[in-house]
Amino acid sequence: MMAQKSKIGPAAPVTYDNKWEIFGGLNFQNFQAGQNLPKRMNLGGGNVLGTYWITPRLGPGIEWRGVWGTTPVKPNIVFNGRALASLNGVLAGAQYRGPKNQYAALNYHAYFGASYGKFDYTADPTVMGMYTNRMKPIAAIGGSVDLNYRKNIAIRLSPDLILEHFGTETREFIGVSGGVVWRIGKR
Repeated sequence: MMAQKSKIGPAAPVTYDNKWEIFGGLNFQNFQAGQNLPKRMNLGGGNVLGTYWITPRLGPGIEWRGVWGTTPVKPNIVFNGRALASLNGVLAGAQYRGPKNQYAALNYHAYFGASYGKFDYTADPTVMGMYTNRMKPIAAIGGSVDLNYRKNIAIRLSPDLILEHFGTETREFIGVSGGVVWRIGKR
């Protein structure tokens, strides 16, 4: 990535001295909508994250994640096919900025919160082997790489390990987000 030039001179360098950071993007996650369903499902949606940088490296953040998808269900007389399910969660945690330079930054994060699972869009979820509608704990632990486009704008790719407890045990899934970071304010 080459430094962009304007009519006056080269573009301002990326300094990471921002106070706030807002991320918005698309999210992909896999999940299992029932403890005994034979297959996992893929969900797609979006997420928004706001981070307040209290030091150059550490910032607390609040995130919303919403994903929707369809899942195969147990054979039953009510519905055969793929049933709709969704997860909507609010998480809070921290982000740590690791190695960084003019072109990119590596971040680490851990967010914990609650997610509301809605499983009765199609029919009675218990007949199909799905969970009932409920609010349960969820966590997203991972990292992200920010590829700087301008001083205050970057493209982010963020893989996560998702931990949830909708059933009788904690389960692990994979999530990946991608979108735009907007850095505002000055510390």
